[in-house]
Amino acid sequence: MPTPRAAKIVLTADERAELEGWARRRTSAAGLAMRSRIVLAAADGGSNTELARRLDLSITTVRRWRNRFVVDRCDGLLDEPRPGRPRVVGD
Repeated sequence: MPTPRAAKIVLTADERAELEGWARRRTSAAGLAMRSRIVLAAADGGSNTELARRLDLSITTVRRWRNRFVVDRCDGLLDEPRPGRPRVVGD
């Protein structure tokens, strides 16, 4: 059975600038920073396995965010509303 190929990511200049800004974040949006680093590394080339090893993440995490970016671009990396009671304290 053939191994599925990782989706190729080609970034526009605006997308790269936005992702690089998000990747520099420290604590307030650490998840978004990590997702941005995954996509930036994927745009530079390499398989999901190589990226997971280099970024010290699971291959499932790399695959999920790479594929979500391909479908929804930068909007796909943002946090979605969670079910349950609305937040009392904002971001």
